[in-house]
Amino acid sequence: MRGRLAGRVAIVVGAGQTPGDSLGNGRATAMLFAREGARVLAIDRRLESAQETVARIEAEGGEAWALGADATLEEDCRSLVTECVERFGGVDILHNNVGIGDGDAGPAHLDEAAWDRILAVNLKSVVLPCKHVLPVMRAKGSGVITNISSIAATCSTPQVAYKASKAAINAYTQSLAVGNARYGIRANAILPGLIETPMAIEGISQATGMAKPDLIARRDAQVPLGGRMGSAWDVAYAALFLASDEAKFITGVLLPVDGGQSARIG
Repeated sequence: MRGRLAGRVAIVVGAGQTPGDSLGNGRATAMLFAREGARVLAIDRRLESAQETVARIEAEGGEAWALGADATLEEDCRSLVTECVERFGGVDILHNNVGIGDGDAGPAHLDEAAWDRILAVNLKSVVLPCKHVLPVMRAKGSGVITNISSIAATCSTPQVAYKASKAAINAYTQSLAVGNARYGIRANAILPGLIETPMAIEGISQATGMAKPDLIARRDAQVPLGGRMGSAWDVAYAALFLASDEAKFITGVLLPVDGGQSARIG
């Protein structure tokens, strides 16, 4: 199979998605990587959701395998890297896409348990997969790691735990990039803005009681470029570029994919 990732092996952590009318970022990225020739190990805490992603990939003629794993558990992260090496012969790309924000609040109202859960999930799901894939990439002398952050890391938001966790991912990614450049490993972060995904639309609608059409209209109105949210494909194509050889001199970058929303801070 020919494509921008032909011959590569990619792990996509968070390759499933919550139910909804649209496509999730992780699923779109896994599908696009496969379309461009990568063999994909699709990881999700819910195996059945990862299997649905794999079914979509295989229906398009791509090659993928689903694995149920919790990216916040060290042993699961060690095992998923081992599984990838044994099944596909190595790892060229690690894409970390796990994140939550439910239960978040402002500084005066944030529950301690919510803070602990959001920080643990959002950070450990990046740090632990990286920890266990780095020896494989270092031994090969090459590799690409892309972490999904958020423009919430730099823009104003009332969700303090989510913001803090994403800012930490940015800092971690830059340290990862500098510390592993000598091994030929590139590390970057994508900072999505308002994207129409099931976690955003169905999740926020259920949490707030706002009707989905009203929520979509409110979010669309906040985006400078075209007055409309992005889609999971916008995030996936940014990930494809960063994973490809076209970005071979790019590392340590924090790339907003937000229709210009974060430019308002300038």
